[in-house]
Amino acid sequence: MSEGSVIRVAVVGAAGRMGSEVLRTVSQEPGVEIVAAIDRSMVGANCREFAGGRAPDLVVVDKLGAALDNVQADVLVDFSHASGVPQHADSALRRGVSPVIGATGLGDTELREIKLRCKEEGVPGIYVPNFAIGAVLMMRFAELAARWMPDCEIIELHHEKKEDAPSGTAMRTAEIISEARTDGTSRKPRPAIKVEGARGGTYKDVNIHSIRLPGYVAHQEVIFGRQGEVLSIRHDSMDRVSFMPGVAIAVKNVKGLDGFVVGLDKILFR
Repeated sequence: MSEGSVIRVAVVGAAGRMGSEVLRTVSQEPGVEIVAAIDRSMVGANCREFAGGRAPDLVVVDKLGAALDNVQADVLVDFSHASGVPQHADSALRRGVSPVIGATGLGDTELREIKLRCKEEGVPGIYVPNFAIGAVLMMRFAELAARWMPDCEIIELHHEKKEDAPSGTAMRTAEIISEARTDGTSRKPRPAIKVEGARGGTYKDVNIHSIRLPGYVAHQEVIFGRQGEVLSIRHDSMDRVSFMPGVAIAVKNVKGLDGFVVGLDKILFR
């Protein structure tokens, strides 16, 4: 985008918790205008009815393609369900609209598919497992620690309505740790598991424990251990507003990316 121009944004999953926060908060960002709100629920409702007076004066529609045909959007922010994300991304990319994807639960197959479509259409995009600046820093610090302390485990805690486990943040953290390790992990004793799942699940040779309880929003602790010492790196999001500065950064910078990338760190640390 040229300096001083307005970035026009369409939001999918607009009536959900994260989508509503985008309507309330990101719409107030200088240089950003939300021009469409898409969701299967709240169709026909004005965004201000469920997201408050700071939300744009828009009516919710349920057809993404038609919405993008009726407005000149630059960016699509997607906080819908993972099952619909590839189709949403395809619909956006065919119209030259860059996807900023925050929906969780995407697998490697879906990400490869979206990356290929970005390349075919020549339109950049980004998938962000966690938009909180502190969470991005947590992953960067974990990357530094993994070089010297390869033995670690992840505990991630989210609200009871989060379906996918482990979280996208935990899986991305495990990938970063795996890539950063220069030594192998310690040999572990033969496990004597008395309750199935007591040791959590293993991804990229990192044990991950997922907790789903009311009262939590999004939290993660990465615990590293070596002879005689333990290092804990923890991040806590107590309110969804913590994600919004990252969403705004992604919206304002996605057009300058080279193809499709994963992680807000690709913008923050470039």
